[in-house]
Amino acid sequence: MSNITLAELKDALWKDVRHVLLDMDGTLLDKYFDDYFWEHLVPEKYAEKHNITFGKAKDELLKKYKKHEGTLNWTDIDFWSRELGLDIPALKEQIKHLIEVHPYVEEFLKMAKAKKKIIILVTNAHYKTLTIKLRKTQIGAYFDKVYTSFEMGAPKEDLAFWERVQKLIGFDPELTLFIDDTLEILKTAREFGIKYLLLKKKANSKDNKKEEASSDFLSIDSFKELIP
Repeated sequence: MSNITLAELKDALWKDVRHVLLDMDGTLLDKYFDDYFWEHLVPEKYAEKHNITFGKAKDELLKKYKKHEGTLNWTDIDFWSRELGLDIPALKEQIKHLIEVHPYVEEFLKMAKAKKKIIILVTNAHYKTLTIKLRKTQIGAYFDKVYTSFEMGAPKEDLAFWERVQKLIGFDPELTLFIDDTLEILKTAREFGIKYLLLKKKANSKDNKKEEASSDFLSIDSFKELIP
């Protein structure tokens, strides 16, 4: 478990922290878009293409997804276009109206900017997905730098990602905050030595499943909790 309280982390954030590293999907942006896309729209189109039921399509796709989870293929939409025989970027464009920024994210980013924090987006998202989302949301203006797992040649679940990003930015892990909605990624960041780590809960605002509090990491439901 984290050995500091949320109040202490918040205090450190606005006083001592120099680099704020942020995940995109589920953390800054509502994961409803991604969940709907992969769990509903893609199975629907896959079922139509192969003339099978939606249920059968979903079962087949879940097996395929599982096989590539935690790898660079996982969020590589060109890979999935080839693998599934569907135009994944075009399908994403079709439902881009569902892309939403989580509440209080922009207020948080504005404040971090005003306090001269160095704000870095670190994402496993494919650069084509990134382009669609930054164009739709306008949050790109707040980032000093954006690093994707494709550029780094490793997903965030891999220590190599953090080693390469650290070499490029030169951040001090003792003065860095990283926020993500995925426990596995936070564990890797902790292993790398990042001092301030925060789990963003409620990644998908429309998912009503009760989330278990993590005994490993401090967590927030909303960025409102970090704004003084």
